[in-house]
Amino acid sequence: MKLCQDLISTYRRIEQELSAETLEPEGAVILRGRNAKFFTTGLDLDERGVNPFSSTDGFYPLLRTLLDFPFPTICLITGHTFGGACLLTLAHDYRIMNSERGFWSMPPVNLGLHFDGMGSLLRAKLRPQVSRAVLLEAHKFTGKEAFEAGIVDEIAPPEEMLDRAIALAEKVKGKAKMGVFALLRLELYGEALREFQKISHIHSHEVSRQPKAKI
Repeated sequence: MKLCQDLISTYRRIEQELSAETLEPEGAVILRGRNAKFFTTGLDLDERGVNPFSSTDGFYPLLRTLLDFPFPTICLITGHTFGGACLLTLAHDYRIMNSERGFWSMPPVNLGLHFDGMGSLLRAKLRPQVSRAVLLEAHKFTGKEAFEAGIVDEIAPPEEMLDRAIALAEKVKGKAKMGVFALLRLELYGEALREFQKISHIHSHEVSRQPKAKI
């Protein structure tokens, strides 16, 4: 939960800094993992056992923040990406994945895990056949498969990933100048944002099902 809350604070601080520079601010944000083997393995299922509201106070608000962010966002998928981390990558506008290492996979069907709105980002961003393979089959996508399926926009060797992301950021940073980037994003993915708004900071009841198994 703390990592998610820290990321929210970081994105909001970047938003404030970019917006303070000019009346027509431009910019783009790049998120990357520090580990060459793993981007992230997803949510801490043990934390959910201690605090059943850890996701509603951390993970879901993070997805909401990204979907409502006023500047383009780019995610560098540096290595293995599992579970909720897949949704974190999809919440970004652009994704670049390591072409040499790492699987991208959501295994809730194998764990007995569910939360309200889990499929909303998949429906918004992926083809139906791909969404089915992701959510109902827990398919492990290689970088090449993820690119062919439209999950990621580019694949690149690890030593080239950051340069690719910076080049992409330079290309799209001006799209925020007119102040409608987030509004137009919501025209595409508004359903997903509304789903995550509904389950963020909810303490009156649980909005997810505890997993029956662990990886």
